[in-house]
Amino acid sequence: MNETIKHRIIRLVAILLFQILLCNNIHILGYASPIVLPYLTMKFHRGSARESLLIWGFVIGLIFDIFSNTMGKGMASCTLLGMLQPYLLRLFSPNESVDMLVPSFKSMGFDRYIYYAVSSMLIFHLVFYFLEDFSLNHVRLMVTGALLGTALAVLFTVIADVLLPKDANID
Repeated sequence: MNETIKHRIIRLVAILLFQILLCNNIHILGYASPIVLPYLTMKFHRGSARESLLIWGFVIGLIFDIFSNTMGKGMASCTLLGMLQPYLLRLFSPNESVDMLVPSFKSMGFDRYIYYAVSSMLIFHLVFYFLEDFSLNHVRLMVTGALLGTALAVLFTVIADVLLPKDANID
């Protein structure tokens, strides 16, 4: 098995455990919960194949749905994020960056990485909470849940990016 795939599977198991054991039990205002699994989709390098991003996004979302009982909302949101990830990475990465750029503070700079993380998590959470409510009757509650979930997920993403060993970011 390829080393990259091994690293991604190990990272998937670790973040899945973190999501299930901690994040699924956090409910801000009784509604908003941070979902940190999109972090895995965010960490794909700049030259990743579109098919690979879509498949990994689908699998990550499916695994999240199985363990969180969210009936396809995580799968749809993660797959969409996998589809948009190259565009977001191109938008926020430095112009002189290489094709194998792995998103991190070191490779993108603090401000660009924060913008990238916030926009990725916000897209994921907005889609997830819209699919959960599936109407515009409770827009304020949906947006509040998405914003609070995004804020906590970005905080956990920043902590993970700082605490993970630097060689763990090499994909």
